Amino acid sequence: MNISNFKQLELLLSEFMPSGIEMAYVLDRMLLFMDYLGNPQNSYPVVHVAGTSGKTSTCYYLASLLGQRYKKVGLTVSPHIVEVNERVQINLTPLPEKEFCSEFSIFMDLVESCSIKPTYFELLVGFAFWEFARQKVDYAVIEVGLGGLLDGTNVITRTDKVCVITDIGYDHINVLGRTLPEITSQKAGIIQPGNKVFCYKYGQKPAVIKVISDRTRLRRGELHLLNKLDLSGVEFLPDFQKRNFSLSYSVTECILGNNHIPKLTSSETSKAAKILIPGRMEIFEINGKTIILDGAHNSQKLHALMSSIASKYSKVPAAALISFVTGREYRLETSVSEIIGKVNFLIITSFETAQDFHHQSVKPKAVESLFNEQGFNNIQIVTDLKEALKTLLERPEKILIITGSFYLLCKIRPYVLEKSS
Repeated sequence: MNISNFKQLELLLSEFMPSGIEMAYVLDRMLLFMDYLGNPQNSYPVVHVAGTSGKTSTCYYLASLLGQRYKKVGLTVSPHIVEVNERVQINLTPLPEKEFCSEFSIFMDLVESCSIKPTYFELLVGFAFWEFARQKVDYAVIEVGLGGLLDGTNVITRTDKVCVITDIGYDHINVLGRTLPEITSQKAGIIQPGNKVFCYKYGQKPAVIKVISDRTRLRRGELHLLNKLDLSGVEFLPDFQKRNFSLSYSVTECILGNNHIPKLTSSETSKAAKILIPGRMEIFEINGKTIILDGAHNSQKLHALMSSIASKYSKVPAAALISFVTGREYRLETSVSEIIGKVNFLIITSFETAQDFHHQSVKPKAVESLFNEQGFNNIQIVTDLKEALKTLLERPEKILIITGSFYLLCKIRPYVLEKSS
């Protein structure tokens, strides 16, 4: 197969789109697929990250911290914000388009000779595992796509795998369960025999900790519960990132210690914390306005985002442009509550995209009604993304926030970059 650019690649990937999320949350197909590829995911040490909030940021920080000591660190995250090659990174650099497409062409020749047809997500995860083996990475950081137990990443069987479980909240309840213990059980499903497990005890519900503890004990693993933040030298981070970085730092220090590798210096730690994470309180300056992009798509994330903005830009008037993805309407009411009182004006837009699954936004009128019910009426609906951004930039407020879904960010970020250049 000959794929020469990302446009051709996305066209190809669209052929692997699953019909629904429930159909995709199974592991049998991925186990067969990886076995066919020779199980490359077991050829290097791995940190495997599950959770509801902070997964991607934690993965980026882990890759950055580990990269201070290891020569070659692989990273795969999802969804991608800028381009599909974010899903295969070496030392925090996505494979260049030419290399990514060339390697994927070789990979697809293998896939086409196989009777198994993976999903969009499974195909890209399989490619990441395969490519990391070809690149001979010293370590790989792997972000769970959905849940954990039956996620396509949960095929790593090495006993030295390190599991990280970030903060747990309500998400994908139609697939993972309607209670926190049920959801946690799915997330903790990544814990395999003998694994080390890291999570916060501080700030987590006791029921969540019990499920993780029970799973770790059942698997005869080693549980590390964090009771405080270690923030020496990284006080400059946004409030919501301090928790993610501290967790990543604790994991890294354990890995380095177990491998008799010197601890990180304060300057190395500070350097690792200064990386850019796409779509996580990403800040642009346009015509004297501060534009903040963040994929805060549930009340947990929105609370953290709005608190960080309030801390950094105390009492500065703000307006927001938002849109939420369908399929998770159960969390909209609490999400709306986190926005009300934090902005003076709201623009609601819409989007449609195909990444892992087909995604479209909740109808703007439905979102507007939820705000109206809670007494907020300073709203304008602008369904076209370019026009919505133009309308936002014309607002008098100095702080302009774009949030509500990573898929919104993926579609609108190129327009923001155009305006900021």
